[in-house]
Amino acid sequence: QVQPVESGGGLVQAGGSLRLSCLLSGRTFIGFAMGWFRQAPGKEREFVAAFTWIGGYTYYADAVKGRFTISKDSAGKTVYLQMNSLKPEDSAIYYCAADRSGKGGRAPAGYGYWGQGTQVTVSS
Repeated sequence: QVQPVESGGGLVQAGGSLRLSCLLSGRTFIGFAMGWFRQAPGKEREFVAAFTWIGGYTYYADAVKGRFTISKDSAGKTVYLQMNSLKPEDSAIYYCAADRSGKGGRAPAGYGYWGQGTQVTVSS
């Protein structure tokens, strides 16, 4: 059973920071591609950031580049999304996703495992 579990969401003022965490329940993410997506009310789920296990690539959506950083711990258990200079338009439910093939990608269809999401609200 592969189950991502997110934590760290909350309410923050514009310009502030939050760090989201994601665990794969009961296992490490070694070999997996891991991604962060978000979905605001009335909008489609959109890509935020990801890293691939194959090739070790890290990539970001243009809307968050330079403000958000995806990282992982050395034990291979936790994936982080550091979010700085937050804007009201960053408000959404943030989802952690995992892909067993290690490829991942920018499309939600590239991931087979999803967490329940954590709410991020940025006030102006």
